[in-house]
Amino acid sequence: MTESPRPQPKPGRTTKPQSGISAPMLIFITALDTTWRAFLPTLGGVFLGIGIDHWLNIAPIATIVCLVLGVVASALLIAVQLRDVRKPLK
Repeated sequence: MTESPRPQPKPGRTTKPQSGISAPMLIFITALDTTWRAFLPTLGGVFLGIGIDHWLNIAPIATIVCLVLGVVASALLIAVQLRDVRKPLK
């Protein structure tokens, strides 16, 4: 006889995450994690681009390039996070 890889909850009971964190807190933490992944690379790219533009006197070329790179980096970071969140429990 084979056993299920995950223990089945008893009828009428809800399951909690195995880490001991409540579900609302886990959602809040995930939202905060997504927020920094969305804004930090984008804003960092803009400020880096402004600095490069000022240093090399090529405005606004570096700002636009760094903004695009920041948005791409944000998208990749969020995609990695979504992949990790959707990973099945073992």
